Amino acid sequence: MAIPPGDPAVTRTGGPLIVMDVGGTTLRVGTFDVRGGGRLSDVARMRVDGMDRHPGTPVPVLQRQVVDQIVREAERRAGTPWAGTRPGPAPAALAVAFAGPVARDGIVLGAPTVWGEGGEPLPLQEVLSARLSVPVLVVNDLTAAAWRYGTESTVPFCLLTVSSGIGNKVFRDGDVLLDAGGYGGELGHWTCDRSPDAPLCDCGGRGHLGAIASGRGVLAAVRRAAAADPAGYARSAPARAGTADPRFLGNPEIAEAVRNGDPFTTAVLRSTLVHLAAAVGAVFASIGIRRYVLMGGFALAIGERYRELLVEELVRQGCFGLAAAQVDAMVVLGEDDDDHGLIGVGRLMARRLAAHREKVTL
Repeated sequence: MAIPPGDPAVTRTGGPLIVMDVGGTTLRVGTFDVRGGGRLSDVARMRVDGMDRHPGTPVPVLQRQVVDQIVREAERRAGTPWAGTRPGPAPAALAVAFAGPVARDGIVLGAPTVWGEGGEPLPLQEVLSARLSVPVLVVNDLTAAAWRYGTESTVPFCLLTVSSGIGNKVFRDGDVLLDAGGYGGELGHWTCDRSPDAPLCDCGGRGHLGAIASGRGVLAAVRRAAAADPAGYARSAPARAGTADPRFLGNPEIAEAVRNGDPFTTAVLRSTLVHLAAAVGAVFASIGIRRYVLMGGFALAIGERYRELLVEELVRQGCFGLAAAQVDAMVVLGEDDDDHGLIGVGRLMARRLAAHREKVTL
C-alpha cells in the first residue's frame, strides 16, 4: 500500500473506506466504517467489464476497461471530486480485493477469470493511486477474505473458495502465507489431470483443479455427462424441471438439484470432488492445517450438502492419522453471504492505516 508522506488521509480517523471486490463475473462495491470494529454498508453489485461481459476482447483492452470501471465506481461512491460533496467525513482510502495473484506492491500478475489468458502484469495499485490521489490497497481476493476470519481466530486455517474458479489461502501466525511476489494459495491451478483431453482452464492450462471442480468446471462436467448419457440426464431433476437441453443448464439448477438429492448431478459433483479432496489432503499432510473454511458462490449455494460430500471423499481417501469424526470437524462452511472480500479488505486496510498513523505520530 502506497501512502504518500504526510498524506491527509491518515488523519481522517472518522472517514469510511471504499471497498471493492473484483471477481471473474461480479464487481462488488461497499462502504466500510472502521469505527466500532468495522461495519459494511451500501453494497452494490454489477457485472465486471471483463471477459465474461466482453468475450473475445483483447486482454489490454479488458485491463483498461476494468481499471476505468473501478475508478468510475470509486468516484461515484465518494462523490466527485473524490473529496466529496456528500454529508459526513470524506472517504479515507480505497481498498480492492482482486481475483488473481497479486504481488505485495499491488501488481496484478494475472487474472484468468477477469481478462483471461496472458497479458502483461498490471500495476493496479499504482495506477489507481495516481488516478484517485488517495491511499490505495490492492490484494488478492482470497487474501482479503482470509482477513475476515483471521481477525476472529488464532487457529491456523485454510480458506478455500469454490466459485467461478478455485483458490485458497492459509492464515497462520497472524498473517496470510505468501511469498514476496504474492504467490501462495493458487490450488485452482494445480494440474490434477494430465490426460491430453483434460478440461481447459481459463488461464490456458489444461487439467487444472479450477477447470474441473469449480462452479464452471462442474457445469461443464454435467453437460459432458448429459451428452454421454442422454437417458440418464432426462431422468435428472434439472431435465424434469424444464431444462431438457443441457446447453441451457446453469449452476443455480445444479446447486438446487444437489441440495435436493438428485442422483445424476450429485454423481457428477462427487467425481470432481475427488480432485478437490486430494488437494485438501495435500495441504493437511504438508503443513498440518486442521481447519478448512469453505466459501464461494457455488459451494455456498449447495451449502451443507457440499460440505458433507467433500468430507465423505476426504474420509474415503484418508487423512493420515485422522479418524472420520476428526475429518468432519475440520471442514466448516463460511458465512453465507457475498461479502467476504469486502469485509476482509476493509479490515486489512483499516489495520494498515492505523499502523501508519501510529508510525507518523511517534
